[in-house]
Amino acid sequence: MNALRESIHRTRPTDPAAMEVDGLSVDIRTPEGVAHAVRDVSFTVRSGRTLALLGESGCGKSMTALAIAGLLDPVADVVGGRIRLNGADLLALGASERRRLAGPELAIVFQDALTALNPVFTVGAQLGEPFRIHEGLSRRAARDRAVELMERVGIPEARSRAGAYPHQFSGGMRQRLLIAMAVALRPSVLLADEPTTALDVTVQAQIMELLRDLRTERDMALVLITHDLAVAAEHADDVAVMYAGAIVETGPIGEVFAAPRHPYTRGLLSSVPGGGRPGEPLRFIPGSPPDLRAVPSGCAFRSRCHLARERCASHRPELSGDERGRTVACHYWKEATDA
Repeated sequence: MNALRESIHRTRPTDPAAMEVDGLSVDIRTPEGVAHAVRDVSFTVRSGRTLALLGESGCGKSMTALAIAGLLDPVADVVGGRIRLNGADLLALGASERRRLAGPELAIVFQDALTALNPVFTVGAQLGEPFRIHEGLSRRAARDRAVELMERVGIPEARSRAGAYPHQFSGGMRQRLLIAMAVALRPSVLLADEPTTALDVTVQAQIMELLRDLRTERDMALVLITHDLAVAAEHADDVAVMYAGAIVETGPIGEVFAAPRHPYTRGLLSSVPGGGRPGEPLRFIPGSPPDLRAVPSGCAFRSRCHLARERCASHRPELSGDERGRTVACHYWKEATDA
């Protein structure tokens, strides 16, 4: 994981905050009870920087993104918190006001491009739609802008292929089209939810390079949702680690990966294959995450943590920070760092 070592040298954030998530909580109503999918999540993403929202499947990363974008299913409810986007609290806005912000201020890229694109409309029509809705362009002018976008994201023969349908493109090309739609109106914040899922390694690298270039060109804040540690290390500036619906550690990614403070972060990094000697068994975190319908009191990680003590069962650790911009939710993080 050379990228982990290289990321240590990245500078700490100095850019203004484009979006601040403060105490976000989301509940999901199920036949078996209420699942606390997102629990008091807080993080900041800055203009021109990438924040990796990192954690294993089911930890609440995608649910956090859907709550920010206002795309939660009817069975899910935001039950607490604030989301400030360039100073405006998204959760205090009405539905029509949030729709006006979708595109010019906030956009999302989903992991499954084939289902995210409409199969019955040409890609040119779909890419041109934001310009017609938000800028009032004619059909022809919108199509011209769509072709420009297709060229920018690397679609060959863009003008002739603007009349094609999504199924006529490869998986990598569809993902490029989805990114083009998301950045069409130059949003301040882009949410990318597992944008390289099901793509081969070469195409993954191309997609991530494209996102990085667009972020730099447009000074966007990028939230990269992933469980891939190598992708996060290579492309993110900052990281927020999630476990059981909550943030357990944040900070500049080079510092967090070099010296993790939370036992879960340490276990996650230690589980990456390739760090041990030949013949050694793979490291892993014992046990399983808790049922989000019955999250235990205190620290949700305590049943899997070798540092757990009586206090961990009775007191939930709060995120506490330092002057270096790092936060951690662990009563005994200093011992985890020294372990």
